[in-house]
Amino acid sequence: MTGTSGFVYSSLYLKYHFHEQHPFNQKRVLLTKELLEAHQVLSDCDLITPRLATEEELLLFHHPDYIEAVKRAGSGEITEERALEYGIGTEDTPAFFQMHEAASYLVGGTLAAVDAVLNDNYTHALNLGGGLHHGFRSRASGFCIYNDSAVAIKYIREHTNLKVLYVDTDAHHGDGVQSAFYDDPNVCTFSIHETGRYLFPGTGGINERGIKEGHGYTFNLPIDAFTQDESFLTLYETAFKEIAAFFKPDIIVTQNGVDAHCLDPLTHLCGTMHIYEEIPRIAHELAHKYCDGKWIAIGGGGYDMWRVIPRAWGQIWNVMKNNEASYGNLPATWKEKWQDQSPVTLPQLWQDLEDIQPSIPRKNEITEKNYQLLQNLLKYTKPIRHLTNVSTKPK
Repeated sequence: MTGTSGFVYSSLYLKYHFHEQHPFNQKRVLLTKELLEAHQVLSDCDLITPRLATEEELLLFHHPDYIEAVKRAGSGEITEERALEYGIGTEDTPAFFQMHEAASYLVGGTLAAVDAVLNDNYTHALNLGGGLHHGFRSRASGFCIYNDSAVAIKYIREHTNLKVLYVDTDAHHGDGVQSAFYDDPNVCTFSIHETGRYLFPGTGGINERGIKEGHGYTFNLPIDAFTQDESFLTLYETAFKEIAAFFKPDIIVTQNGVDAHCLDPLTHLCGTMHIYEEIPRIAHELAHKYCDGKWIAIGGGGYDMWRVIPRAWGQIWNVMKNNEASYGNLPATWKEKWQDQSPVTLPQLWQDLEDIQPSIPRKNEITEKNYQLLQNLLKYTKPIRHLTNVSTKPK
């Protein structure tokens, strides 16, 4: 499987910045880019320059009144009460200077990735500045102002007749994107995430399947808290392959939140770097099987900025560029540059050490519960095929 890959980046991504103590920090994109450069798998010739999304493009998904509210909030020209009606000014999504411009640039980065693939300049494209999957048509939510994923998929459908499969591996349910296409049979959404019983946004149940013509094209796997690698990957790979075989997409968009790692401070899943080697590998395989390689990957959540995100996101590019994940030592020059700024010791290897995962007394129970969830999805979401030759029974 071969193909050319483009990496969307600009230092302007760092302007999407709520405040110094906010957990969402776009410096993580810079850390990833510099790790890949130091690893000598990313060079200037791979880079795609993002652009500012136009208001017309934002209107593909967002309401004009909401866009106007974002503009006014970013210039301090809106009352606190009015801003809160649009989800702006909360603890999660506070207003900041020129927030409309900063958010529009992230959307424009994902649109630049889409254009690169649709125009056949690249087979794959990666925009780690995107993935703001909680944004709704008229409301900011969960660190997300504009929903670049929803705008980009609307853009694809506006300009082509391609069927889009959206796959979301963020630990938080991709609620904003699901809502955008809940009645659309040409866009299939699949989200694997921690159950909303204890985690924001509290949605993404297995019984959320779409409405009207879109019924049957929404898939959710709300896995149990403290799920570890083997169970996560069994569900992800099995469901992804079955859904792709059912839907037969023309293009795949993956949202790559990396907050399912056991070091992430905002979630309760217990993955390691191993899942972030496999997540892009499987997406890459299925993009070539069904879509002539057409694959757009974007960022998302992830709140251990130093130890987890650069390595996890870096593996997406390693797979895009070289068809495989990287192993062994991280570049010494990268660690030397950033260690003084990091509040924690930077890792030595692309992989995690074996003792990084905590012992989970309920591991067998969690694995069994997740397995039953998968079986229920495969039976409940007709006309999806049942498994024949693949065993997903936990050991």
